[in-house]
Amino acid sequence: MKIIILGAGQVGGTLAENLANEANDITVIDRDSTRLRELQDRLDIRTVQGRGSYPSVLRQAGAEDADMMIAVTNSDETNMMACQVAFTLFKTPTKISRVRANAYLARKELFCDAGVPIDVLISPEQVVTRHITRLIEYPGALQVLEFSKGLARLVAIEATKGGPLVGHELSYLRSHMPKIDTRVAAIFRRDRPIIPQGDTVIEEGDEVFFIAGADHIRSVMSELQPLEKRYKRIFICGGGNIGQRLAHNLENRYQVKLIERDRDRCIMLSESLRKTIVLQGNAANKDLLLEENIEGTDVFCAVTNDDEANIMASLLAKRLGVRKVLTLINNPDYVDLIQGGEIDVAISPQQTTIGSLLTHVRRGDVVNVHALRRGAAEAIEAIAHGDHRSSKVVGKRLDEISLPQGTTIGAIVRHNEVLIAHDHLRIQPDDHVILFLVDKSRIGEVERLFQVGLTFF
Repeated sequence: MKIIILGAGQVGGTLAENLANEANDITVIDRDSTRLRELQDRLDIRTVQGRGSYPSVLRQAGAEDADMMIAVTNSDETNMMACQVAFTLFKTPTKISRVRANAYLARKELFCDAGVPIDVLISPEQVVTRHITRLIEYPGALQVLEFSKGLARLVAIEATKGGPLVGHELSYLRSHMPKIDTRVAAIFRRDRPIIPQGDTVIEEGDEVFFIAGADHIRSVMSELQPLEKRYKRIFICGGGNIGQRLAHNLENRYQVKLIERDRDRCIMLSESLRKTIVLQGNAANKDLLLEENIEGTDVFCAVTNDDEANIMASLLAKRLGVRKVLTLINNPDYVDLIQGGEIDVAISPQQTTIGSLLTHVRRGDVVNVHALRRGAAEAIEAIAHGDHRSSKVVGKRLDEISLPQGTTIGAIVRHNEVLIAHDHLRIQPDDHVILFLVDKSRIGEVERLFQVGLTFF
């Protein structure tokens, strides 16, 4: 596939790296020649220096025969104008754009062929907010991913001492919870993937990925670590787009406090949020945190645009007694460095957003893609089409399907019912199949499994 990416920042660079490794023809446009040179030194891609919304620059990048354009610069206006130019002059089939400003997002009618011709709208703030909200809904989880409109969920959790399954084989789970069906899709032990079998023993410190229906998630979590009490009190550091969205999402179910340095922003937040207590000040101020009863807070979310400020405020809050710390980290080099110590969960907006973009790039009918373990693994939801003659999966039992090495099927969603994967299960047309890949280099083989042969047409 021939793809043009506008913007060589963290999102654009991460996306180019993902797509270039999958044999796509990638061209990246950016005004920063240094950043382009860094990408070209690492990846087999073309680069073009210039403003991505200029017709001449897009033509130089090959827009005349591009299959897709993905605009992820830091400027909403540049992204939107680039999509307009690609539509009007080059008839680019698929145009994906990152738009961040609420002033645009609130007017969905803008985004159509008669207005701003964007086929897929990506808002990183919305994606990150949903991600953090799910982590708060499931205390103890490292990652919570939704499939089929939330019917099925894939959860990552660390196995800790006191979890009934820790020290036992996976087969013990079925006898211990006979009324709850779940499947462990993968285990990471000291950063090495393990494809789970019935006789696999769960060890303390394992990062376990399991899939289950939404109603059963907390029950399965309780097998891997002592179940934490539900959170009540949330403290948000940073009143930007993410902080505001997060407070709005949570304030009707939790006691929420939000701290923001800028006085004018505080006034706006206090007027737009109904139940959230808005404070003006510095979240790294020990006296202020103590005054606001930080030791009685369940979750501290640091979501400013400054990584260092987020890290320092999080470390201080943790040492003052907060139960759980979630920290937004824009620099991907920091994520592995800090997670798992005093900071419980480091959230990378690039990795959180990348799945939304990859969903529209995957071949076959792929409706959901989630990057896992900082992009090392991937979970996808693919729809099975065709019949037993035209499809490699339809009509077959799961144990008859030749899956690529390191790939497991976790569940099937059929007519709004979640069916956990077992060998006897047979795939039917229009099933939503949820797969887990510990080796992303195999994604092409998985895509080919779900592509329909010519005989179907």
